[in-house]
Amino acid sequence: MSRAGLDIERVHKRYGDFIAVADLDLSVAPGSFFSILGPSGCGKTTLLRMIAGFLDPDRGDIRIGGKSQIGVAPNRRPVNLVFQHLALFPMMSVGDNVAYGLARRGMARSRAREQAVAILARVGLPGSADKRIDQLSGGQRQRVALARCLVLEPSLLLLDEPLGALDLKLREQMKVELKQLQADFGTTFVYITHDQSEALVLSDRLAVMNAGRFEQVGTPEQIYHCPASAFVAGFVGEANRLPGSVSAVHADGAQVLLDGGLQLAVRCAAPLAAGTAVEVFLRPEAIRVIGAGEADPGAGPTLAATVQAALFDGARSTLLVQAERVGVALRVAWPASAQAGYARGSTLRLAIAADAAWAFAR
Repeated sequence: MSRAGLDIERVHKRYGDFIAVADLDLSVAPGSFFSILGPSGCGKTTLLRMIAGFLDPDRGDIRIGGKSQIGVAPNRRPVNLVFQHLALFPMMSVGDNVAYGLARRGMARSRAREQAVAILARVGLPGSADKRIDQLSGGQRQRVALARCLVLEPSLLLLDEPLGALDLKLREQMKVELKQLQADFGTTFVYITHDQSEALVLSDRLAVMNAGRFEQVGTPEQIYHCPASAFVAGFVGEANRLPGSVSAVHADGAQVLLDGGLQLAVRCAAPLAAGTAVEVFLRPEAIRVIGAGEADPGAGPTLAATVQAALFDGARSTLLVQAERVGVALRVAWPASAQAGYARGSTLRLAIAADAAWAFAR
C-alpha cells in the first residue's frame, strides 16, 4: 500500500471577517498517525475539508507525496475520508459497500468482490461480506467504513471524529483497533478529534488547535508533560489551576508565590518577569499522598490537606482536598496502593513533585 506524507504551507481560510484557519504550517511524515486536537469551532474540520479538496484555501499550498493539490478535484486526490456517521449504504451488503469504490473505478465485479473479501478479513471481519449493514454492531460498521477506504489504497486517510457516535466502552476498544490497523496497513492517517484521550493514545504526533492556529505540535508525551501555552496545559489532560505571582526568576524557571501563601518552583514555557501575575498548572498525579510513617520526600514542598470528597473511578480515581497555603481546592491522584476509602474531613499530607508545575502569564 502506498505511503505519502502531507505538507501544509501557510494555508489560510476566512469567511467574511471570521478567520477559520490562520496561515498554518504542518508536516506529517509518511506512514505516521497524526491527530489534530481542538475544541468545536477551532478550525480543524475546515482544515480537513481543504486537505480533502471540498474547500479551497484562500492562500497557501497543500502537498501530498510532494505534489501540490491546489486545483485538484476531491476525486482526483490520493485521499479518502471517514466521517463520524460513516455514510454506509444500507441497501447494499457489507461486501458491496466495500467494493463500491473499486467498481466506480471500473474494476470487474468479480475482482472487486475478491478484494473486498480480502480487506474485510484484514480488518477483523472475515465471512461478513454477505451480511446487511443493519446486522452489524457499531464497532463492526466502523471497520466496514475503514475497509471501504483502505481497499482503494489511498496515500492519505482522513478521519473526522470517527468514534464520536460510539458508546464509551466501544470507543475505548476501537482506539486500540485503529492504532493496530494503521500500523498494519502503513497508510498515513490524519485524525480529527476534540477528545484528548483519543489523540494521546492514537497519535505518533499531534497538533493542538485553537482559534484557527496551532498552539503546539509534538509527541503526546511532549504536549502532556511540557505544554507550550496555558491553553494546551488546560485543554490536554486534567490539571489544577493555581493563581499566584512570580516572586523570583532563575535560569531554568521561576519561584511563584501562590495566592494562598505557598512558594512553589515552576517551569516556564516563556520568560516571566518578577511580579507577573500567573496561573500555575499542576497535574493530579504530580501530587502524592504521603503515607503514615513515611519520611517527607524532600525534593518538592509538602503540605497538610483535608479531604473534601473522594472521587472513585478505578485507576483514574482522585481526591478533592483543601490544602494549606494553596488557596484553591486540589485534585490529587488517589494512591494506587490504597484499598480503603478516604472519609470526608480526614487529614493527610501531600508532596508535590519537583519540576512538575508550569506557569503561564494570566
